[in-house]
Amino acid sequence: MTARATPLPHSRLRAGGGTPVVGTVTRGTTNPNRLRRMDRWIAAVHGAELRRAADPVAVDLGYGAAPWTAVELLGRLRTVAPRARVVGVEIEPDRVAAARPYEREGLAFRHGGFEVPVPGRPLLIRAANVLRQYDEGQVAAVWERLCARLAPPGGGSRGGLLVEGTCDEIGRRHVWVALGPEGPRTVTFATRLGSLDRPSDLAERLPKALIHRNVPGEPVHAFLRDFDRAWAAAAPYASYGARQRWLRAVRDLAADWPVTDPPARWRQGEVTVAWEALAPVR
Repeated sequence: MTARATPLPHSRLRAGGGTPVVGTVTRGTTNPNRLRRMDRWIAAVHGAELRRAADPVAVDLGYGAAPWTAVELLGRLRTVAPRARVVGVEIEPDRVAAARPYEREGLAFRHGGFEVPVPGRPLLIRAANVLRQYDEGQVAAVWERLCARLAPPGGGSRGGLLVEGTCDEIGRRHVWVALGPEGPRTVTFATRLGSLDRPSDLAERLPKALIHRNVPGEPVHAFLRDFDRAWAAAAPYASYGARQRWLRAVRDLAADWPVTDPPARWRQGEVTVAWEALAPVR
């Protein structure tokens, strides 16, 4: 999925035996409402898949030192898929113990890592701000392992969805990659428009697969350059508000880049582009 993958972090034995835990402990920083933009997008683009599934299981992988993001994910998914269940998975046992009092119908917490210790094949795995603390060379192996755990396509379904990306501490700026069982599909840029000076401000939140590729000669660098130019050209629309300027800039950008989402998503401060257009040069 990316060039020259390196091995995953060393597996550790789970207390009491069983499948080894794969991964390393990260900082675990989190805040309430931090992942609202990602959750809103998931509900919009994957809600129908969750709604049709017999057992719509979603995994919040690496939820951190507090369980807020898993609690919020359940509430947001149930607005579009009332039978959805969420399992929060954390590699640090003390964080799992601290989250257990928040368990309720449809919400559980488990100790684990990239092996995703849940029965069956989940329809959604969300891994936000997890790979940020790994090496770029490890991304491909993590993606491959997580995609292999997703529900397979069939019966009119495209299969499960892995959403992996990075955001700032309060969720104003966020970039994520969406992957299916077959691999990467799209990259989404999302922001609170009132906080944006120019689209390339989002570069600091690129996921690990792309953040070191924001240099001349790489597609993601060219994309952000063109986005800034479209934003500058749309400056006259700023008098109508940041949203109208964003809409115009994205419309112009779509003339040269494979934007995959409709204008209704642009109004949310989002734009989604086909992965192939931004994939690192091999």
